[in-house]
Amino acid sequence: MKENSMKQLLETIESLIPHYSSNPLDAFAKGNVALCVIDEQGCVQGKIWGDDKLMGRNFYKNAWIKASQVWITGMKTGEYEKKLYNDEFDEERFGIGKPDLIGWEGGQPITLKDGSKLFVGFSGFRGENDLDIVTKAISIIEHN
Repeated sequence: MKENSMKQLLETIESLIPHYSSNPLDAFAKGNVALCVIDEQGCVQGKIWGDDKLMGRNFYKNAWIKASQVWITGMKTGEYEKKLYNDEFDEERFGIGKPDLIGWEGGQPITLKDGSKLFVGFSGFRGENDLDIVTKAISIIEHN
């Protein structure tokens, strides 16, 4: 992802965090959330928001695992878990076995307007909002 585009993504997500944090079901993170993005060339970028470094570290670890799993499999994190446990493919297919996978939502492949792909992990809110904040930010950027 180009440096300017990544900067826009980080700024847009940062502007959306207060909205998601205001939901009582997502307030447990107290504004401590993390994003990890891997591009098609394997370049890893990200950010940790919030004041609690230990909580941020944990959320970034989850975001990294989500993003790297998506990068390897090409599937959303929850989707990969369902397919693996439904025996739609063998554990060895992607090299991520049942004890090592992350099934929580929040990891997703994103195809940008220009056709390039990002493999994104976000952590700190409930899974559906980990997904939503990223897709909303990308939509805002691409429609401006």
